[in-house]
Amino acid sequence: MKIIKLIFILFFSLAIPSFAQEKNLLIEDFENPVCGGENGTVDFGSGSGSSVEVTADTNIKNSGAQSLKITFDAVSGGYMWIAKGFGLDAKNTAWLVTPEAITWEKYSSISFYAYGSNSKTRIAFDIKDNGNEMWRFIITDDFTGWKQIVCLFNEFFARGDWQPQTADANAVLDFPIKSFQFEPLAEAKSVIYIDTVELTNK
Repeated sequence: MKIIKLIFILFFSLAIPSFAQEKNLLIEDFENPVCGGENGTVDFGSGSGSSVEVTADTNIKNSGAQSLKITFDAVSGGYMWIAKGFGLDAKNTAWLVTPEAITWEKYSSISFYAYGSNSKTRIAFDIKDNGNEMWRFIITDDFTGWKQIVCLFNEFFARGDWQPQTADANAVLDFPIKSFQFEPLAEAKSVIYIDTVELTNK
């Protein structure tokens, strides 16, 4: 009887951490060297007067050896993007896991950690769905230090200001998601750090 109890306790002591680890799925941690351009690991750029610089930072990080540092100047009428995922212009922007390998119905949200400076900057977080339609979630840098930002899928809205020409524009968030991107919104000039992008059940 004692042996059975010991086996029972051992099973659950091993199983509980395993269940906890399955709750979130890490899809990007920005641990690779950060570079732009055709062969870049991050797809980023700007236009109409706005500017952005994207680098790795080894001093301010939430996990691993580094985070993604975004230095930006967002002006009225300008635009920028900082993207990771699949189907982008840069060739080496893939996540740690492919969209097709993810069981999307297990997750209700996508989250990331941001290091804020209480700059009051509004930052758009976009995802591109399976029909190439862009969906948006907006956060405000009204905090200091690292904070987990949880973006529920049912709180994203289809972008009305711009969509890719290839977007199906069916106003339905179609899984799997292909990519995500950040866009600090005008008018703002600051720095923000991003790390640890996960699918979650929050």
